[in-house]
Amino acid sequence: MEWLNYHHFLYFWMVAREGSITRAGKELRLAAPTISGQIRRLEEVLGEKLFRREGRRLVLTEVGRVAYRYAEEIFPLGREFLETVKGRGSGRPLRLVVGVTDALPKAIVSQLLEPALRLREPVRLICREDRSLEGFLAELAVHGVDLVLADAPAGPELRVRLFSHLLGECGTSFFASARVATSLGGKFPRALDGAPFLLPGRNATLRRTLEGWFEAQELRPRIVGEIDDSALVKELGEEGVGVFAGPTAIEAEVLRRYRLKVVGRVGTLRQRFYAISAERRLSHPAVVAIAATARKVIFRTR
Repeated sequence: MEWLNYHHFLYFWMVAREGSITRAGKELRLAAPTISGQIRRLEEVLGEKLFRREGRRLVLTEVGRVAYRYAEEIFPLGREFLETVKGRGSGRPLRLVVGVTDALPKAIVSQLLEPALRLREPVRLICREDRSLEGFLAELAVHGVDLVLADAPAGPELRVRLFSHLLGECGTSFFASARVATSLGGKFPRALDGAPFLLPGRNATLRRTLEGWFEAQELRPRIVGEIDDSALVKELGEEGVGVFAGPTAIEAEVLRRYRLKVVGRVGTLRQRFYAISAERRLSHPAVVAIAATARKVIFRTR
């Protein structure tokens, strides 16, 4: 059985964190050739390169990034272990890394995450939006994130088992500025025919749902924008650029924050929200709190 050399891994972590072997050497009080040799030994054991050179810079490879995420957990945990054995509790907060797709309205995200920050045990929340849903699911598979919040369940594309936990669902509300709402002719939903409309981006589940609904209702709104960012679409709607759709669950919050009116609601146009994890049974206390509050409070009567 092969064992990971703790010192080799520590040298790798320091170089990755400091950005160069020279700076890591100063921190560790070791010569640069010593550190380089130990990292090469670690790469030989792993059978993978951890760094590549870009000019004078050392850049982590894909495997290096995975290794660094584990190192970020291992060494603080090691320090915590020593402090606990010596009778000095570290008070280290629970760490929760959540991947959030652009398609999710920020108001929904904030409501979902709030229970995690109200636990008795302190939580360090790291919220990331720098990936597509597929990118986050790939990171979830290698434990780069703990949880992914999304508007669709995980598909079968990845050859790993991921579990999609339905947090809740609600109908769809249509919003517009007062000027645009007044200009709409006829009753809803016919008033949307020919109206300026802001569609979600192509990766959003709501985009496909809306397009199917428009076709079924024989509506042809005039598409004036396709917007990935859910916050930006509200800003544009407030400026009078067009009508847009959002979850009825956050209707009151949208009206409170923006100068908008509701031009109609469709209860059968369902939007669903998921917590995707690598575990069938949720166990992280913060994730359990998120799921429980979503089901009992946020989406209870939607």
